[in-house]
Amino acid sequence: MADDVVCEGFFRAAEGAKLSCLDKFQDSGMVQFVLGNLLEAPYNFFAALFQPQLWLNWSNPEALMRFIYYGGSVEFFFVCAMMLIILTAVGIWKRSVMWGCVRGLEGFGNFMGRLFAWAGLIMVIQQIIIVFMQRIFTRPDISIGFGIPLQFDISWFAEELKLFNAMVVCLCVSYTFIQGGHVRVDLFYAGAKFRTKKIVDMFGALFFMIPFAVVTWLYGWFFMWRHLVTPNPSASDRLELLLRKSRLLKWNVETIGFSPNGFNGYFIFKVLLCMFCVMVILQAIALFYRSWCEMREGEASAGKYLDKDTLGEGEEAYEGTH
Repeated sequence: MADDVVCEGFFRAAEGAKLSCLDKFQDSGMVQFVLGNLLEAPYNFFAALFQPQLWLNWSNPEALMRFIYYGGSVEFFFVCAMMLIILTAVGIWKRSVMWGCVRGLEGFGNFMGRLFAWAGLIMVIQQIIIVFMQRIFTRPDISIGFGIPLQFDISWFAEELKLFNAMVVCLCVSYTFIQGGHVRVDLFYAGAKFRTKKIVDMFGALFFMIPFAVVTWLYGWFFMWRHLVTPNPSASDRLELLLRKSRLLKWNVETIGFSPNGFNGYFIFKVLLCMFCVMVILQAIALFYRSWCEMREGEASAGKYLDKDTLGEGEEAYEGTH
């Protein structure tokens, strides 16, 4: 029985003990688990901050394994949750801080969207080049560059088009949300009162957007690393097991394509999946903060500091549909 185990040490088990008293407290129930991890979060944060060599020195296999473990760990989740709770509390006390977070997060989302939207143009140009090289010049490959050219089969470039599409989907998601470009069905929301809309937005950000992105991150994080290193890390592996695996750790970046001469950088899609989760979480925080501030300040503050693109004067009817 867990209750019969004697604990020694608070944050970490004392030498010779099986578990710390905080671990024992966390194992005694769901409420205790949440409260115990929130209590442990400051310790974990400062331990990571003042000992970066333990998880950022990737020349050491154990440090890399710690980085992989903590990236999808309970400890990392509660450190982020603690920081978000503190930031929210400060923002509620001083609304200018919350507005600053909104402007910063939405500015970052707009920057990423406007930057990687160019991937759509590159995708179109590359497709035109592929058609010309195949149909007019009847070339089996494309060579780009000077001196040492980048030369791949045309099928490589044809499959690589999916990468540009993935960039637009994963990295422009926040931008599209800010610009109001996502498809939505407003059966009840459109006719609701202003305050009700803000409450719905906060509820959706807190209970739909963030949980969805966190669960996707937990799957995507270890899915990404399984295609970058061996032996493969697993979400169910405890830190002690991963540290033992680190003795055999080596980089093994996935370079296998679906066809013999096809695109062989599919590991980038796994990286983009994790970046997509980050963009959604940041936008959910921005939406929650904006909704709170607008609800407190009233309908006159709707769209405050909102940086939306425009098609120009006289094109208002088409905005939001492009």
